Amino acid sequence: MTMYLISFPSEALVLTTEEFPIVVAESHAVIAEAKAAGVYVFGGGIDENVDPVLVAADGSVSPDIYPGSDLTGGFLVLKVPTRAEAVEWAGKIAGACRCSQELREFGDDPDS
Repeated sequence: MTMYLISFPSEALVLTTEEFPIVVAESHAVIAEAKAAGVYVFGGGIDENVDPVLVAADGSVSPDIYPGSDLTGGFLVLKVPTRAEAVEWAGKIAGACRCSQELREFGDDPDS
């Protein structure tokens, strides 16, 4: 089976105060469904109040991250047998979150 990343940047999630708790409940319902189906690996949201850092091989830390790598929003990692099934799950999350989702496939590395 292949792992897929389903994600959205924070600016894509445009909700009213009234919509927010509904979206949280509906997205948690999709996550519960994924867990029950045995395809859930990991999910969460990036804490945008904590600045990212770049850590070098010598352990030094720099506030300068790679250009274009600013990551925001939420994500979900699922392990499913086909890309078509990943697309179905991404559609469920898109519906719950009220915003389109990006879908990426992880490369196969049996040693990781």
